[in-house]
Amino acid sequence: MILSDHIASLIEEMLEEGGGSVEVKRNDLASKLGCVPSQINYVITSRFTPERGYVIESRRGGGGYIKIVRMQMTKSEYLMHVFQSIGDSLTENDTKAFLSSLIGNGILSEREGKIAAQAMSQSALDSCPAEQRDILRADILRHIIALLMI
Repeated sequence: MILSDHIASLIEEMLEEGGGSVEVKRNDLASKLGCVPSQINYVITSRFTPERGYVIESRRGGGGYIKIVRMQMTKSEYLMHVFQSIGDSLTENDTKAFLSSLIGNGILSEREGKIAAQAMSQSALDSCPAEQRDILRADILRHIIALLMI
């Protein structure tokens, strides 16, 4: 297992033990795992994102910490959160993160997620001008989410 996967797994375990919320002292966790604090930051900012259903809060200074909270929402609240988080454009990787979160939260099946991902892939959008692909991808995902809200 690569280090970033190990860090993410450890944080997930801490979230489970903490009932969906954990305060992480970056330096302490880095010392425990034998890595640099920036590696902890990287994992948190790349894997514990709003698109994946997390809220991050940080406090700097001597007693600083990073608080990670797994959002507990109803299906309709979660869909509204995703809808509002999409923004004006989405990269293919951001789209995959949203779809992964929808699958993980039981909103979409694996098959539905794969179909949606393929429909919004670079190859599927090849006929669209490059500068419009991320905008189109966001529009498509918003339409999918709106349909799921009905």
